[in-house]
Amino acid sequence: MIRAGDSIHNPVTGERIVFRQTSADTNGEAVVIETFVEPDGFVAAAHVHPSQEERFQVLRGTVGFKIGGKKQIAGPGTRVTVPAGTAHKFWNAGDETAQFVCEIRPALQFESLIETMFSLAADGKTNRKGMPNPVRMAAIARAHRDVIRLPLIPAWLQDIATLSAMPLARLAGYGAAYQPVKPVLV
Repeated sequence: MIRAGDSIHNPVTGERIVFRQTSADTNGEAVVIETFVEPDGFVAAAHVHPSQEERFQVLRGTVGFKIGGKKQIAGPGTRVTVPAGTAHKFWNAGDETAQFVCEIRPALQFESLIETMFSLAADGKTNRKGMPNPVRMAAIARAHRDVIRLPLIPAWLQDIATLSAMPLARLAGYGAAYQPVKPVLV
């Protein structure tokens, strides 16, 4: 269980997150994280949060965003808001470690999703883009469908695909969460 002050690292994407406020701290209203993205670091994939808004404030470095198909580069002091239901991704657009604070509202299962994805990467169970194999990803996506979706593919089709993959996921021993072999808390 994630607690305020915990830090997790994704060695594949070059992200390190420090949890400033958790779902438990805010009665489910928000998760507040401080994120450090190494040069050439990135979020694993473009994604959509169906009912969560993300508010970013860049503290240091340069962060590239693609939000709803539009690219922008943000430096220190810049605030960027991603409305719920909007496709987006981010990356370090500079030569130094980028740092930003991100507030996710409401919290939902955001902490569980991040802990699972970062743990898989730390244990070498993702590709070079930070994504697990499709069957494992289906199990994770199915359990976190209120938190994350793929852009461009209708939600109903994603629901059918993830549900169809569940028998294979169960057979392979994949669940909604992943218990890391190596601890990811820093």
